[in-house]
Amino acid sequence: MKDTPQNHYRTSNLSRRINNPQIYSQDEQLEHKYGMNINVLDPESQAKYPDEKYVKDLTGRVPASLSFFAKSTTTLIREVSHEFDQFAYALIAFGIFDIFIAFFVMSWSGIFVVTFAIMSCVGSFYYCSQTVRWIMSKGRGTTDMQIIADYIKEGSDSYLRTQYKYIGIIAIFTAGGLLFIYLFRGSMSSEISTFSLAIVTAVSFIVGAFCSALAGYTGVWTSVRCNLRVAAAAAQYDYKNSFLLAFRGGAVSAILSAGMCILGITTLYIISTLLFVNFMGVSEHEIPLLLGGYGFGASFVALFMQLGGGIYTKAADVGADMCGKIEQGIPEDDPRNPAVIADLVGDNVGDCAGSMADVFESIAAEMIGTMILGATLASLCKIESIQLYIFFPLIVHSLDLIVSIIGISLTIPRSNTEDPIIPMKRGYTVALILAIILFTIACRFMLATPIAPAAWWHYALCGMVGLLCAYCIVLITQYYTDYTNDPVKKIAAASKTGHGTNIIAGIAVGMESTALPALTISVSLFVSYMLGHTSGLPEKHLAGLFGTACATMGMLCTAVFVLSMNNFGPIADNAGGVVEMSEQPHDVRVITDRLDAVGNVTKAATKGYAVGGSALACFLLFNAFLDEIEILTKVKVTSVDITKVECMIAGLIGIMMVFLFTGWSIDAVGRTAQKVVEEVRRQFREIPGIMQHQGRPQYGRCVEIVTRSALKEMVRPAMLALLTPVAVGLTFRLIGQYIRDDAMLGVECLAAFLQFGTMTGLLMAVFLDNAGGAWDNAKKLIESRNLKDTEEHKAAVTGDTVGDPFKDTAGPALHVVITTMSTTSLVLGPLFVAFAALPQNKFE
Repeated sequence: MKDTPQNHYRTSNLSRRINNPQIYSQDEQLEHKYGMNINVLDPESQAKYPDEKYVKDLTGRVPASLSFFAKSTTTLIREVSHEFDQFAYALIAFGIFDIFIAFFVMSWSGIFVVTFAIMSCVGSFYYCSQTVRWIMSKGRGTTDMQIIADYIKEGSDSYLRTQYKYIGIIAIFTAGGLLFIYLFRGSMSSEISTFSLAIVTAVSFIVGAFCSALAGYTGVWTSVRCNLRVAAAAAQYDYKNSFLLAFRGGAVSAILSAGMCILGITTLYIISTLLFVNFMGVSEHEIPLLLGGYGFGASFVALFMQLGGGIYTKAADVGADMCGKIEQGIPEDDPRNPAVIADLVGDNVGDCAGSMADVFESIAAEMIGTMILGATLASLCKIESIQLYIFFPLIVHSLDLIVSIIGISLTIPRSNTEDPIIPMKRGYTVALILAIILFTIACRFMLATPIAPAAWWHYALCGMVGLLCAYCIVLITQYYTDYTNDPVKKIAAASKTGHGTNIIAGIAVGMESTALPALTISVSLFVSYMLGHTSGLPEKHLAGLFGTACATMGMLCTAVFVLSMNNFGPIADNAGGVVEMSEQPHDVRVITDRLDAVGNVTKAATKGYAVGGSALACFLLFNAFLDEIEILTKVKVTSVDITKVECMIAGLIGIMMVFLFTGWSIDAVGRTAQKVVEEVRRQFREIPGIMQHQGRPQYGRCVEIVTRSALKEMVRPAMLALLTPVAVGLTFRLIGQYIRDDAMLGVECLAAFLQFGTMTGLLMAVFLDNAGGAWDNAKKLIESRNLKDTEEHKAAVTGDTVGDPFKDTAGPALHVVITTMSTTSLVLGPLFVAFAALPQNKFE
């Protein structure tokens, strides 16, 4: 009888522990550990394990879902694919319905643009559906692998459910607060009542929050199913499928995230046009200002997800490394480490869910800011086709879906010896070339105007500036974080003389790495502004600002492909953990280590890409905020006078807020990690036989500790980022109204707060991302030299431990914070204007 692939492997120590009746206990049941029964809610988990000896659950009983009457694996895999198909087809139906409504409420140019954007989303959703079918058709590996993957999946789902419950409650109260605030603020238009404005803002906030949360969930849904299949392919020594599964699995969630963002904004625009333009006679160029709530909702959820997921993943990682690598001298992802499952869960809820929500809100913020700016520019310059300028960002990001899907489809290894980064570079090159061509075509057909015949190619060049900026930032980040380059080698060399010198070298590299990105972004802003300024449009300043908007869109017009590379990392990392915990042969781990090493590089590069995009997007939102104030008050704010003591104080508070947020975020990781360390030490001390592979660690205890602590610790820094802009704006509004007799003081001080806070947050995020990435790869460089269990390696592990909350908690969270500050100000901006500055016709 021919052996199945699983029969080639020896029975692992994990298998013996799972089948040892002495270690089964009631408090180790899945229901107790994670709060739910995976066999009820997840069809895939109902599949029979391939070997009969694994049919016991953690209580020693044969669960119904694994009994003789359980459904076959093929049937259940088909059910999971069908569930995803239903989700994708629901989005497709929603998009087609939008097109139907657009035919009745929009002009022919608007109908064409909306149809193209939505059909791009529809095609991308169908592509995702087919890709998921392909992924789910692949093997699920050995029994040990499936058991471990079920733990990871269940821990991730449990954390997200609990986190979404908390975020949902806070979001409902926030929406109620927005509704109340908008009832007592001025309206932007005499045709829109304050009540209507309050309703549309609250609803758009809820829609943005929901879509952002859904984007995060799709990242986890895909990753927790791909990790097992990547590990299974590696166990068959199938490098090509291991790579493709990890990369295309990451691509699914990236495509869905961008597609849902485009679909959500398009839907809200169509509904707003129907209600306010067709029924109330509101000017079309004012509609983008009504979408600010969507961006705020997306940023709101992304902040909590990125922060909570970052605290979770790094607290578990730090606890596992300190007790496992340093104290016990066991390898990473060793099944004897009680914190290893929590660590693997953290890769999904931090790197996948957080990154999805982060990029979703960045794209949403950039699109809304550009739509507001384009509408204002087209209106003031008397351009006939206002809708084309408004919808330009929708078309650009729709083209992003197209070029990225083509690049993703062409990202295929040519041999088993090819470095994983090479096919990614080939695919990215294809996507980049197509993006340049299509971006130029989009500028020609959407931005050409008789008023300024040269404007379209000026703005096309602005897009090229953005693409070049993104490319340079990725190269700079790679230089400072890849262990083939001098900065990381310097940190590795410093590890020879101890822990302290490793820390000193890492901090120095991180601080040095902020210079080139700052200069690159500065040059990009100046060049793109001057290209727009000289475009020939009458409103030169606004035309220059629109040039920076085009540079931002150029930078983000391959965002889906870049995000796919980012998601590749945590999937490969998880697959390596599954392989290590199931104790596969060393040469299997070599395959996953190759993928994981490249994943670390792509994650570091994506962080640089994300912070650059956030910086440019914040510049747009800042100007959108000033446009909103001008529309409301009829007072044009062109500059901020930092010689005013109040503005200087507000700017100082903006800088302070970034440092305080960073400190609280890192402290949250430290306090949670302390709890993990104490629990792991307790288990090593009290459970006999763990180190001899005879006792089973209580993985669920660590998962429970990290889940509760991460959700608790994320609240304080998140509320700091959300409430500080509001406090600054209201405080200085009152000072201006009652003490300084300056009705616009609140707006001016808030503008100073945003400028100083954004610039500080940008450089702080670059420092944290690059320092953490350099420390991580310095440790990997030392490990690649077979220097494990040496003092040099221990010093490198210490540096990596310090860098973990830098690069995966505080740094990524700051990407969201600098955007959230701007979206908060955009949504609540008129609240900071004293009543004396409002024209009388704004009162009802």
